Amino acid sequence: MMFDGVNLIAVAVAAVGSFIFGSIWYGVLGKAWMKAASLSEAQTKPDPVTLAIAFVCQLVMAFVFAGIIYHAGESNIRTGIISALMIWIGIVLTTQIINHRFQGRPWSLTVIDGGHWLGVLVVQGILIGWLS
Repeated sequence: MMFDGVNLIAVAVAAVGSFIFGSIWYGVLGKAWMKAASLSEAQTKPDPVTLAIAFVCQLVMAFVFAGIIYHAGESNIRTGIISALMIWIGIVLTTQIINHRFQGRPWSLTVIDGGHWLGVLVVQGILIGWLS
């Protein structure tokens, strides 16, 4: 099922895959992340609405990312990974560094969150490149 060159099944699989990755990432690094973000365990318990919003955002992200990969040329795993790295380094990581420095957050938060978004983009790039 395609929409303007974007494989919608690949988008759905990429959103689910990256959501699962995020669950595992913060499951492993949750305590370190809470400390770096200065949050208590009670403050970080996600409610169903927050989880739904997060998933919808990852779905939108996967759709836009699939469009970027499609417009970059041949859609394959290699293009997906290269696109993921370029978007992460040039847009995501730089944005997080700026935000966290102005917010006075520790570098450990930037490393944890930045690693998460790198993983999300790589998972999405692989799945979109493989399935498109």
